[in-house]
Amino acid sequence: MSKVVRIHSLGGPEVLQIEDLDIGPPGVGEVRIRVEAVGLNRAEAMYRAGRYPIAPQLPSLIGYEGVGVVEQLGPGVDDFRVGDRVCVLPMIHQGQYGIWAEQAIVPTRILLPAPPGLTPSEAASIWMQYMTAYALIEVAEIGIGDGVVIRAASSSVGIAAIQLANWAGSISIACTRTSDKAQALFDHGAAHVIATDEEDLVARVMEITGGKGARTAFDPVGGPYVETLANALAPRGILFIYGGLSGEATPYPHWPCAYKGLSVRGWVASEIWNHPHRYKNAQDKILAGLAGGHLKPVIAKEFHGLDQIVAANEFLESNQQVGKVVVKF
Repeated sequence: MSKVVRIHSLGGPEVLQIEDLDIGPPGVGEVRIRVEAVGLNRAEAMYRAGRYPIAPQLPSLIGYEGVGVVEQLGPGVDDFRVGDRVCVLPMIHQGQYGIWAEQAIVPTRILLPAPPGLTPSEAASIWMQYMTAYALIEVAEIGIGDGVVIRAASSSVGIAAIQLANWAGSISIACTRTSDKAQALFDHGAAHVIATDEEDLVARVMEITGGKGARTAFDPVGGPYVETLANALAPRGILFIYGGLSGEATPYPHWPCAYKGLSVRGWVASEIWNHPHRYKNAQDKILAGLAGGHLKPVIAKEFHGLDQIVAANEFLESNQQVGKVVVKF
């Protein structure tokens, strides 16, 4: 028996239930891991609340990013060994597996060896944030002197985007609603910080870029504010929308796009994961960045014990964090 987290109904963090469950042995192509730490993501909160593109089949397991140690191999597994420390990548459909648990069954296709030199909390915080932000490198091809507007910059993906932009020689422009988190964002590498409830974003971006506008904007929120982001872009700029945290309809910013030849680009990290050559290339670059010190996961708060999973989710949704929220077992 293993203690696991499941949901039996949709709602807030309070619907997360800890249960004793016989998870059984791993099947073909699977392993059983002892979970060491999990990184929390907004996608899991949306799934739990019924606002994710994939509807939960209740009762449902939950949790899809973390790190653990291989305890048992399923039939046909020859690429991992018992005792290996592995990262679980968020490449699965929510609910199909779930690693908010003491022990979990996972397919080897979503595992990578944990990079050396990282704590369990750091190793649980790598792949979702850097693979998501990697759009700036792979698609936008940002480079020296390019302005990069990063909305919701205090999130783990936002911090990852700041680090990637800085590594590429670009100008990281972190956006946050108020100035409360400004110093923390500067401390984590942002070249500029714009408090969007207090300042004119377009005017500030034009000032920062010498009137050219930004090469790209990276937005997990969506909603009407995309019009403002579009107006802050340079000709032929790219507006990435990789989430819908606003809960509002996201308009197409027709006139900025028409006059400046902008691209509005949907994005999810699975666009990389579903293409082996792109996946391997991104892995190599991210591992090189970690090894070279250009990339380093930022842990906003670490909770201890599976019984803290509700509190950790409440903290995530309070929007107090700067970086990744982690539960360590």
